[in-house]
Amino acid sequence: MLNVDNELIAELRIVLTKQRYSPVVIGNYCAYARGFVEYLAQQNIEVTDVTEAQVAQYLQHAIAMFGQRHGRTPARDWHSIPRSGIHALLRLAQGQWPSAPKATCAADTLRFAICDGYETWLREERGLAAASIDALMWEGRNFLVWQFDRHGPDSLMTMTVSDIDRYMDTRSPHQTRRSVKDVAERLRSMLRYLHRTGRVAIDLSPHVIAPLLYAYEGVPSILTPDQVAAVLQASGEDKTPVGLRDHAILQLLATYSLRSGEICNLRIEDIDWRAESIRIRHTKTQACSFLPLMAPVGE
Repeated sequence: MLNVDNELIAELRIVLTKQRYSPVVIGNYCAYARGFVEYLAQQNIEVTDVTEAQVAQYLQHAIAMFGQRHGRTPARDWHSIPRSGIHALLRLAQGQWPSAPKATCAADTLRFAICDGYETWLREERGLAAASIDALMWEGRNFLVWQFDRHGPDSLMTMTVSDIDRYMDTRSPHQTRRSVKDVAERLRSMLRYLHRTGRVAIDLSPHVIAPLLYAYEGVPSILTPDQVAAVLQASGEDKTPVGLRDHAILQLLATYSLRSGEICNLRIEDIDWRAESIRIRHTKTQACSFLPLMAPVGE
């Protein structure tokens, strides 16, 4: 291996150390990066010229070499370890990895230009976090690819609400209501940017329909008997005053299906221990009912 390559591996170790990787991970990354550099030297390929296809080809080679050394195939996800070290090396050598895709047609050129400006707008003008930008950029790219594949790069100015509805239809199947709403919000952001930069004639973002979400809609409407029994068992393990109170409330709910107001209005004189009955003041009808005092509730 050339001195230049040795210096690159040493620089990679310094970068990983500054990024506070563990010594074990640093050793693994540098070892696999060194093996990759040696492979490139045998193939007369410069590190700065490596493509994604060549990385994939090397990983297949590395898997084959693992089998020759150990007499067995590696674990299913073993390739992720050398791949991570190689990617770290290529980010250091090339400045960006994976490398930016190259435009092969007019649609690609326009899409790349829109996405570059959109990312700058999200980062510098809206000041969003990196994770939010990544999610918005993915949706924006996906929408532009879908639109250009269907109508070509000159279709943005003539885009209609029907086009937006069709795109949402392609993104909605097998998605939860929360996910569909997220898709709609990300699409609205891209449409606002397109209108802001004059690439679409009208602002179509208000026409993106998203489902309504309700507070606690994910809470199940009913519990199975086994689930109720599990809740009662768990609450009964807390013997503190608060735990005893909570367990009593849950017993009333599970046994009599009382409303919260009926439980809050319950008083100690409503319990007749000798007659083994309990008086319930109904908040809805203002009437009173006398119910048998069940053993779990009485305890």
